[in-house]
Amino acid sequence: MKLHSTQTQQYQTVTAYDEDGIELNAVRFGHSLLVLPETLPVVWPVDNFDLLDVSHFEQIDATRPDVVILGTGRKQRFVHPRLTAALTARRIGVECMDNQAACRTYNILMAEGRKVALALIIEPKTA
Repeated sequence: MKLHSTQTQQYQTVTAYDEDGIELNAVRFGHSLLVLPETLPVVWPVDNFDLLDVSHFEQIDATRPDVVILGTGRKQRFVHPRLTAALTARRIGVECMDNQAACRTYNILMAEGRKVALALIIEPKTA
């Protein structure tokens, strides 16, 4: 799906997404990412929801977001609370949703000026 441009082009904005990846400011990514509005996206080393562990959320916590939007892949899944305990203890909300909803929600919160982190799981294509 293509999204329309807004006045937020100086930020990391999701400009398109599909089942195989996303575009940030018209640059295509086909791997899992950690995205914040004012910094370049970084590789998030998780290829599958079932492989999430505490270290993945420590990487997110290091960015000090106000809220985390977790894109869980093609379908919505919920992460075990023990994985996000450090974030929860610091009153950082973690919202789980499928990748398409996560991309839309991230753009809305980013446009509102929130310090939102988009942690997006993009599973590699199977042969």
